Amino acid sequence: MAKVSLFWSFLTLTFLFASISECSDEIGIYELKRGDFSLKLTNWGATVMSVILPDRNGKLDDVVLGFDTPKEYMNDTVYFGALVGRVANRIANAEFTLDGKVYKLVANEGKNTLHGGLMGFSDVVWTVESHKVDSHITFTYNSYDGEQGFPGNLSVMVTYMFLGTNKLGIKMEAKAPNKATPVNLAHHGYWNLRGHNSGDILSQKLQIFGSSVTPVDKNLIPTGKIVPVKGTPYDFLASHEIGSLINELPDGYDINYVLDKSNPAHLRRAALMQDPVSGRKMELWTNQPGLQFYSSNMLHNVKGKDGAVYHKFAAVALETQGFPNSVNQPNFPSQIINPGEKYLHVMVYRFTAD
Repeated sequence: MAKVSLFWSFLTLTFLFASISECSDEIGIYELKRGDFSLKLTNWGATVMSVILPDRNGKLDDVVLGFDTPKEYMNDTVYFGALVGRVANRIANAEFTLDGKVYKLVANEGKNTLHGGLMGFSDVVWTVESHKVDSHITFTYNSYDGEQGFPGNLSVMVTYMFLGTNKLGIKMEAKAPNKATPVNLAHHGYWNLRGHNSGDILSQKLQIFGSSVTPVDKNLIPTGKIVPVKGTPYDFLASHEIGSLINELPDGYDINYVLDKSNPAHLRRAALMQDPVSGRKMELWTNQPGLQFYSSNMLHNVKGKDGAVYHKFAAVALETQGFPNSVNQPNFPSQIINPGEKYLHVMVYRFTAD
């Protein structure tokens, strides 16, 4: 874990890049590439379209689900690779109260709000502030007061950056200049370490460094309780196959884990995913308190890139985040930022193959 603290220092310095500015509101595709490790992204939804990595034998595969063109992401209903917000995950009854005022949001999942509403941050054009192929790309978006019902203006910035060899950092920042507002940004990547078109992930292994979960009701809204995972199908404290206990759940995994605390100077270790066939491993660290583990339960015959058709359990999403519905659960960590404060969300991925 000592090395992870160095990641934090590196991330803090990233916005000091004296890099090339290429501000644009056109929708395009942008590449990051360092050796055999490469990504393609689009400024529609600040979305990661592909992540290409070598396996233990050097064979390259794209390990995230998605589409071939930015236009296809405009009709995406599953948030492939997107940056979601202003508040990721679910808000019960599409409303919350802040400073004595009730804010009515746009409901887009039954009576609830999911991932920011009907037109959240995954459904807007971001500005490309800077881009250097072998280094980083930075997207920005200015959310207006009242967008999807949320209070106050919000300036948002996300940078995807290489950190050494086969490490990817994602840094999300937000500032609220005039009103207090909730913020909970998340990266919604769908990972299949064997390759995006290789079938299901049930034989791949997962370890989650969270001893508790926030249980949910029938609408996937947290009840407010925090319960231990030990002895339940949610127990991934030791690495095991994702499919080994999935049949004990009605639909699969879609729940928030309370990540175990670490040294405040370090990032929390969130998850370790491994594929025994390709040998690929993905380690994930974050500064956030929660991790949403979603086993792609709602994927049904989705036509993706390279002619692939994605089905249930084709990937996992590991979304570091604040707890869902925190705006309506006073015992959950607050997601409110006030004028003069800054929201900061860091993710670090480390990829290996053996």
